[in-house]
Amino acid sequence: MCELLGMSANVPTDIVFSFTGLMQRGGRTGPHRDGWGIGFYEGRGLRVFQDPAASSESEVANLVQRYPIKSEVVIGHIRQANVGKVCLSNTHPFVRELWGRNWCFAHNGQLGEFRGQVTFYRPVGDTDSEAAFCDLLNRVRAAFPEPVEIEQLLPVLVEACAGYRGKGVFNCLLSDGDWLFCFCSTKLVHITRRAPFGPARLKDVDLNVDFQSETTPNDVVTVIATEALTDNETWQRYEPGQWALWRHGECIAQGQS
Repeated sequence: MCELLGMSANVPTDIVFSFTGLMQRGGRTGPHRDGWGIGFYEGRGLRVFQDPAASSESEVANLVQRYPIKSEVVIGHIRQANVGKVCLSNTHPFVRELWGRNWCFAHNGQLGEFRGQVTFYRPVGDTDSEAAFCDLLNRVRAAFPEPVEIEQLLPVLVEACAGYRGKGVFNCLLSDGDWLFCFCSTKLVHITRRAPFGPARLKDVDLNVDFQSETTPNDVVTVIATEALTDNETWQRYEPGQWALWRHGECIAQGQS
């Protein structure tokens, strides 16, 4: 199975610390050797790095770790291939334009031979993950030809994700750059860091950081992952079928499907 990484913050924040821990699981401390990717929102722009190589050995991943990009919303993924060959077109996260915004999506799980409705959005690769993303956006576009607020859109997202969960394993992260939506089918955790900040220690590599020296008292940063990335902090675990919507590091809606 793959692993997910997401971040929602109220100020532009770099995710190098969490990203460094996740990259070790791509072939060094974990079996996810079949590619990786990460997307950083900058306003309506989206900076995406991807590589079908193992993240622990990727020169592109090394570049990202040396280049602390600051963002308020981030979606990352390391892949252990189940459906679809190992290649760049099958590497998460996937990106499509809707309502004049870049939507970014990553999935952990398997949906078998799922293909979904093929109307406006079509997969480029041959993964069940990208097929589900395109199906989801086709549903949104059919329900709302014009942009709507996330509060109006949310029931469509939850209903669609609950349906995908009925076809297999569907843990996902989705964003349009303003909000970050997560859905848990089997495994997902999060942590919200705010003042007073303290030290954190990665599980997968010998690296520590004192967030107090890296932040201001007003910063709020939430990190979402498949498994906890640090071993000296308390991460909150989602229940199967639970979802949450994040904006500026705060949970603005949550529920159980």
